[in-house]
Amino acid sequence: MEATAKAHTNIALIKYWGKRDEELFLPMNNSLSITLDQFYTITSVQFCECLTADKFYLNETLATDDETKKISELLDLIRKLSGVKMFAVVDSLNKVPTAAGFASSASGFAALAAAATKAIGMDIDEQTLSTIARRGSGSACRSIYGGYVEWQKGELLDGTDSYAEQVLHEKEWDLTILSVLLEPKEKKILSREGMRRSVETSPFYQGWLETVDEDLEVAKQAINERNFEMLGEVLERNAMKMHATTLGANPPFMYWQSATFDVMEKVQELRESGFRAYFTIDAGPNVKVLCQPKDEEYVRGALMALTPVQDVYTCHPGPGISYLPHTKRKTCC
Repeated sequence: MEATAKAHTNIALIKYWGKRDEELFLPMNNSLSITLDQFYTITSVQFCECLTADKFYLNETLATDDETKKISELLDLIRKLSGVKMFAVVDSLNKVPTAAGFASSASGFAALAAAATKAIGMDIDEQTLSTIARRGSGSACRSIYGGYVEWQKGELLDGTDSYAEQVLHEKEWDLTILSVLLEPKEKKILSREGMRRSVETSPFYQGWLETVDEDLEVAKQAINERNFEMLGEVLERNAMKMHATTLGANPPFMYWQSATFDVMEKVQELRESGFRAYFTIDAGPNVKVLCQPKDEEYVRGALMALTPVQDVYTCHPGPGISYLPHTKRKTCC
């Protein structure tokens, strides 16, 4: 009972910010993302009767108890759904530069959900797989699919209608996503705490909820029409509103650093000089810049010239889940 799956990370264009249910990872609003081609996780799962507990290897190293606990929680859900009670050895190779602000949890839990459900013999569609991956990490539900993906917040209390679905295939509209790596510093407020504080205390949060659906519809229209300027304007506006909720929280907090402002200003200068580029920022200081492939070398060079910029990673829309031949890097017993 074994399988190997590969999943790519994603970057949100219309942000997921705030949960209505912490345990089930149910969001307050729909979100929209692009799955990326360059960064991914490959995970092998083998269920075995000889095991008395789950084992988790991350990048060839036996994981800590806390890291293994998160993996086992998702495996427990899969065991419950399948009726199979065996433990598993999980072997994961992560090719995601987390320092650049690409959350490896999205690709990690998507690959785990795909490999584990296949290994344990579950015959499920991608929509169901998306709901399972969501229980490991909210954004993991979007990494089941390639290209442009919408995560439906759902309405049901049990979360069965909260899943992702593809809006546009990765081959149908090529864009460039440049991830700008600034000097890595540990952020003081983790995303989960930042969401909770914003939802509970920020007077600006209601404004976020009242406008995010409109942002989503504009973004989807832009994708359907392949209107880059329309998409860029709404993703930039949406990111700024998300971060505004953190400034109004009690106590207030900010994910940006001075270097973040340097990159934002450079992007605005590029637009003024005729290069269409737009920025978005997740819960951290690093900036993602969208531009068109014909401009990517010039835009990347302009960003690399900034003193605080350590590196710039170039990505394009990437694929969804794939299954690979299983290779036993770690034995179960």
